[in-house]
Amino acid sequence: MTVTTPVLDPEEAKRLRDARIERVAKWLLPALVLVLLLVGWDRLVVWNEIPKYQLPGPLVVWEQLVKDWRMLFEALLVTLQITLMALAVAVIGGVGLAVLFNQSRFAEMSFYPYAVILQVTPVVSIAPLIFIYVENRTVGLLLCAWIVAFFPILANTTLGLNSTDHNLRDLFRIYGASRWQRLRYLQLPSALPYFLGGLRIAGGLSLIGAIVAEYVAGTGGIGSGLAFRILEASYRLNIPRMFAALLLIAVSGVIIFAGLSFLSHMLLRKWHESALKRET
Repeated sequence: MTVTTPVLDPEEAKRLRDARIERVAKWLLPALVLVLLLVGWDRLVVWNEIPKYQLPGPLVVWEQLVKDWRMLFEALLVTLQITLMALAVAVIGGVGLAVLFNQSRFAEMSFYPYAVILQVTPVVSIAPLIFIYVENRTVGLLLCAWIVAFFPILANTTLGLNSTDHNLRDLFRIYGASRWQRLRYLQLPSALPYFLGGLRIAGGLSLIGAIVAEYVAGTGGIGSGLAFRILEASYRLNIPRMFAALLLIAVSGVIIFAGLSFLSHMLLRKWHESALKRET
């Protein structure tokens, strides 16, 4: 008995080869750019003999990060706590208001303009007032971060709920579905991709809001976050520590975005066009 090996069609073989190349390039190219940037940064500092209190090299920043790891990590946990709490409250408030706006046109006309006003007003100008009237520092930080994070969720979810296919709405009406049945079984699933898009944006904005709020609060001690550590390092001209703290903030933002992107992919990969892999 002979076993025959299936022969791939040339077009299929080319498609598989291109897919493998794309998967490798997806990770290799960003890593290559990062290496080039680090080498260029290091050479710029060495060739121009720039002192580390002006621009430290990448190795100096890494050494400072290792040296201050415990202090910076504790500050990072404080910042991430505010970030994740603000994101959770933004999800609850944004989705809740979006559902209210979808179910009541008068509620949307009454309150949506004020949500826009909160979005376009810089949080750095509101934060001092918040810390004047809110005695609890944690609540003040949370409120500042929430103001920045909730609007993308509100706007995207509202758009998703209002973008449901009218033919499907009519079909639900024909079969006698109630308003809440249409919301649960039709509009919310249809709005899920819009909500997840807003969630990815809000994840980064909640981190930005937490950092800005910590800058304005400006209090140190055990409960201080990364923003205060950056301010403290700037007062002492400890520029390597500033870069180390900024590195932790950047890495945290990337991890938050990657985690939310993975969540979006897992929820949409079996049914939505944005996550389905199509032949090119």
